[in-house]
Amino acid sequence: MSIGLIALLDDIAALAKVAAASLDDIAGQAAKAGAKAAGVVIDDAAVTPRYVTGFSAARELPIIGKIALGSLKNKLVILLPAALILSLLAPQAITPLLMIGGVYLCYEGVEKIYALLLPHAAHSHEAALETTSIDSKSLEDEKVASAIKTDFILSAEIMAITLASLPSGNVLTQALILAVVGIGITLVVYGGVALIVKTDDLGLVLARSQTVAPVGTLLRAVGRGLVIGMPYFLKGLGIVGTAAMIWVGGGILVHGLEGYGAGAIAHAIEGAGEAASHALPSVGSVVAWIVEAAGSGVIGIIVGLIAIPVAGYVVSPMWKNVKAWLPQRRRKEPLVDVKK
Repeated sequence: MSIGLIALLDDIAALAKVAAASLDDIAGQAAKAGAKAAGVVIDDAAVTPRYVTGFSAARELPIIGKIALGSLKNKLVILLPAALILSLLAPQAITPLLMIGGVYLCYEGVEKIYALLLPHAAHSHEAALETTSIDSKSLEDEKVASAIKTDFILSAEIMAITLASLPSGNVLTQALILAVVGIGITLVVYGGVALIVKTDDLGLVLARSQTVAPVGTLLRAVGRGLVIGMPYFLKGLGIVGTAAMIWVGGGILVHGLEGYGAGAIAHAIEGAGEAASHALPSVGSVVAWIVEAAGSGVIGIIVGLIAIPVAGYVVSPMWKNVKAWLPQRRRKEPLVDVKK
C-alpha cells in the first residue's frame, strides 16, 4: 500500500473522529437543553389529551397524529428558522413575542375556567369570537387547529429555552440542536399522549382476557381498573393541563417583565418561595416550586381575566372590520348561452 493512500486513510479516520465528536457534542447539548425545557414539555403533554376527549376511539390516534404533525411544522418549519433569524438580527424581539404568547396561554386557560363556572356567558363570548376562528369543516378540524395554536406557544417557549441554553457560535450547530430537541420532544410528548388516550382500549382488551386463573383473573381485574379509572384520569389531566397553561403563561409574563426592569413581581414570588422553603426545610425545594408556580398562576389568572373582555370587545370587533376590508373571492358564475 502506498504512503499516499495510508495518509489519505489517516485523514479520513481523523475526519470521522471529529465528526463523531461533533455528533456527541450535539447530542449532549440537545439532552441538556431538553432537560431545561422539561417543565414546558410536561405542560404540553398535560394540555394535549383534552383535545381528543369526546371523539370516538377510532379517531383518537388520527387526531393525535394531525396535532403531532402540526407540532413538527411549528417547531421545524416556523420556529427554528425564526429563532435563529431573531437571535442574529433582532434578539430584543424574542421576549416581547414570548410575552404575547404568554398572554394567549393565560387567556386560553382562564377561558376554560370561565366556561366551567359560567357556561352561558362563556357560550356568548365564544359566539362573539366565532369570526376570529379558523374556518373548519368539522369539530375535529376545529379541535386540531386549536391544539396546534396552543402547541405553537408552548413550542416557542421550548425553542426559546433551548436557544438560550446554547453557547453562541456556529449557527449550523445551533440549528441541528434545535432540530434534535424539537423532534425528540414532539415524539416523547405525542407518543406519551397516544399511550395515555389508548390505555382504556388496552384495559378493555385485558378485561375480556380468556387467560386461565390466576393470571387471567389478575389481567381482567387490571383491565377493569383501567377502563373505570381512565375517564377520571383524563379529567384530572385536563385540569392539570388548564392549570399548566395558566402558570406557564403567567411565568412567561413575570420573567419577561423582569427582563425589562420591572422585577418587583418576580422578586415577590421568589421571596415567597424562599420563605416557604425555609419554613419546611425537609421539602424546601418542592414547596418553593409549588409557591412560585402558584404565584405565576395568580398572575396568569389576572391577565386571563383582563384578556377575555379585551378579546370580546376590542380584538373581535377590530378583526371584523379587517375582514370587511379583505377582498372577497369572486364567484365563478356558470356561463349562460345567450343564443338559447
